[in-house]
Amino acid sequence: MREKILLFIEKNSRIDLKELSISLGADETTLMNELEQMEAENIICGYHTIIDWDKVGIEKVTAMIEVRVTPQRSMGFDNFAERIANYPEVNSVYLISGGFDFMVTLEGKTLREVSAFVSEKLSILEPVISTKTNFILKKYKEHGTIIAAPKVDERIQMIP
Repeated sequence: MREKILLFIEKNSRIDLKELSISLGADETTLMNELEQMEAENIICGYHTIIDWDKVGIEKVTAMIEVRVTPQRSMGFDNFAERIANYPEVNSVYLISGGFDFMVTLEGKTLREVSAFVSEKLSILEPVISTKTNFILKKYKEHGTIIAAPKVDERIQMIP
């Protein structure tokens, strides 16, 4: 039952409890108790809204920063990740495979603001060996939701 609930609310966290109970064929009270239990157990960690800031006219710069570190005995990867996650500018921190150890995403008002965070806060931390900043130029899909509307072909069709 938990997996079915999670699959439904992952796609639409605003689903009405009554609609969810009909979709799953389960009692509303049972579902409510299950949701509350999963929240208490931190299985459900939060609910988010996806916003297309370009349509609102608010400028935001999103960056994905790859970070290579030297793991320290007293700190380890988990402690370093927790340290980075505590910065309010940081949206997410992932331990990754490949040439870098972490992927850090953050938002700022300008490229300069994001660059300042990387150079003044992130790069200076003792275990950091190197960073690589990738700026997101356009979002097409986020958290399973298509953001950019497909372009409509406005050409006039010529029939031979």
